[in-house]
Amino acid sequence: MKKYNFNAGPSVLPKETVENTIKAIENFSGTGLGLMEISHRSKEFQAVVDEAVALVKELLNVPEGYSVLFLGGGASLEFCMVPYNLLEKKAAYLNTGTWANKALKEAKLFGEVVEVASSKEANYTYIPKNYAIPADADYFHITTNNTIFGTEIHEDIDSPVTLVADMSSDIFSRPVDVSKYGLIYGGAQKNLAPAGVTFVIVKDDILGKVSRPIPTMLDYRTHIKDGSMFNTPPVVPIYAALQTLKWLKALGGVKEMYKRNKEKAGLLYSEIDRNKLFKGTAAVEDRSLMNICFVMNDEYKDLESDFYKLATERGMVGIKGHRSVGGFRASTYNALSKEAVEVLIACMKEFESLHSKH
Repeated sequence: MKKYNFNAGPSVLPKETVENTIKAIENFSGTGLGLMEISHRSKEFQAVVDEAVALVKELLNVPEGYSVLFLGGGASLEFCMVPYNLLEKKAAYLNTGTWANKALKEAKLFGEVVEVASSKEANYTYIPKNYAIPADADYFHITTNNTIFGTEIHEDIDSPVTLVADMSSDIFSRPVDVSKYGLIYGGAQKNLAPAGVTFVIVKDDILGKVSRPIPTMLDYRTHIKDGSMFNTPPVVPIYAALQTLKWLKALGGVKEMYKRNKEKAGLLYSEIDRNKLFKGTAAVEDRSLMNICFVMNDEYKDLESDFYKLATERGMVGIKGHRSVGGFRASTYNALSKEAVEVLIACMKEFESLHSKH
């Protein structure tokens, strides 16, 4: 039976990414050696990194004066690296979910942190509005998409101070004006590559301003200077990322992907709103295009496990909601097909016909 991968991360990847990476693991670039065995210093792998950097810059229209890095440690290490490199006196954070809260907690180890707004009191079901960003902050940190709660910041924010964004789960899903950001980072295991590599896009001139000594490995300037090769980088995930970037470009780039993502999300949200058995959990204006969260309506709560069983029988994988939200979560990342969404919708309609109380 065909499987439809709605996992929140690690998650669905383009078929081309998987197939090309498997081939390279067996024989990389005609070297006769497998990708897992080759030297990261080889000219063949240096070409992979160079092309991946160039494609990130091309697809996101990254301006001059920014560096693109491929690092280890996941977004969770960036929660520490960002304040280590940027926080001198005070930082401002927008608290929109579990990961935003974890980033904020790490920053408090390095100096004063202002929580400009939070939606925690409503279990992070909306993105706060009309907050004030302190003009004397060293930077303002946001998490653009909240995988657990299904909310997303849909527009690039105008910030009076350096804007830093965790874009782990919506990078390459929509156009972004990189010039409005000082630093963008994220784990690659949602929209780009298998787990193990972290992307960083950083404006070079925001670095080197803090007075504290920074450990060599945690200093962004180290990795800029050595082209992400200060230590052995995650070779296989970087190669896979390159395959995804090529796939994305061939499809028409970020604008085309945004169009497709809006279509997929629109179809599923329409069914959630129409179907009397289900309801969405996020504020309508803040609904994520990447992580679509929904629960059974109150009178049908006892049917939750039955729907999960039916969906599983129909090939759905990874649609159980996070324990802090419950219900269901369909992660509709770039590589998820429209067909997968249509099969899920058909499953919801079938379940409604079986159980709707008239």
